[in-house]
Amino acid sequence: DLVANEIAPRPHNRGHYSLDACDINQYDLQVRTLAQLPLVQPALMQPAVMLNVLGDAWFENGVPREPNFAAVLAIAGAQLHLYGKHEPKLGRKMGHITVVAQTLNAARTSAAACAAALGMAATA
Repeated sequence: DLVANEIAPRPHNRGHYSLDACDINQYDLQVRTLAQLPLVQPALMQPAVMLNVLGDAWFENGVPREPNFAAVLAIAGAQLHLYGKHEPKLGRKMGHITVVAQTLNAARTSAAACAAALGMAATA
């Protein structure tokens, strides 16, 4: 017997940066796979760093707050992707930020600024 709680064939979140940094993204490739269309190797168009945005960003010392997304969007190269989840919870992935730049160092610096704006620790 096989018992399954959930089957969710979807791209892994580690590849979400491909939406902003590659010539073809992981979602397009999944559609091509399911439609039996030709697959191509994605190419990185520019250096990128991706940060997961956890529900923790909606809390400061346990007190609810609104994250400073305006500060994130003011950073050159930062793309904010929120997933439309209605209730933030500690540790729950609520979205991600992809930062693209001319160099990996520049992307890391901007990603650290995004993390700081949201009160998160950057691990890029």
